[in-house]
Amino acid sequence: MALISRFRAPRLQPFLGMARISRIAADCKPPLAPERAREALNDHSGNAMRDNDDKLPAYQNLSRFRTPAEFRGRSGVIVQLWWLVDTLLFRSSPQIFFGWRRWLLRLFGAQIGKGALIRPSVEITYPWKVSIGDHAWVGDRVVLYSLAEIRIGAHSVVSQHSYLCTGSHDMESASYAIVAAPIVIGAQCWVASHVFVAPGVTIDDGAVVGARSAVFHDLPSAMVCQGTPARPIRPRPVPRQT
Repeated sequence: MALISRFRAPRLQPFLGMARISRIAADCKPPLAPERAREALNDHSGNAMRDNDDKLPAYQNLSRFRTPAEFRGRSGVIVQLWWLVDTLLFRSSPQIFFGWRRWLLRLFGAQIGKGALIRPSVEITYPWKVSIGDHAWVGDRVVLYSLAEIRIGAHSVVSQHSYLCTGSHDMESASYAIVAAPIVIGAQCWVASHVFVAPGVTIDDGAVVGARSAVFHDLPSAMVCQGTPARPIRPRPVPRQT
């Protein structure tokens, strides 16, 4: 019998293996169809978000948000008219038409100095709240988010992709109240590429702000500043008269 068992045992192994596989397969659930899988995921995510909302205090209720009266500084008709002119006439103008863009901005109440160079890709929310000095440059894709006044001094440069942001929201207000504070850039400043300037900031005359900095506090005159938040790092060199 021992001899028979020794010869027959190997033949039983494949069948025993198949039996184990069958038991494992029986314990596995069939995969959901793609539509069922998406529905299950959405149900799970929705339940998780609802549970999370139930635990949060009422930080902000956007259904209560209202724009204050006179906040934009002009009637809704003028605001919509500017956005139309901006799209059709300002941004579509050839790059060399600097005088044309100065005229359009002045038509809508902006104070634009002589020789100011403003690129057609510049975004200006409310031009009647913008003042740009003589021979100042505003580069490609700069955003002047002028919910409050923005002043750029004479011979100053705001380089491409920089964002001057005068508006924010009160995070302690359940109605997510909108707030705004002016930005002032003095004369002969250089705000380099991709700089963010926060509401209420003054950059004093002759200051330089390095690329990709974020300015949350006032910066002193004639200093090279850099970082997030931007800080003075050294005096601006006296320029060569070339």
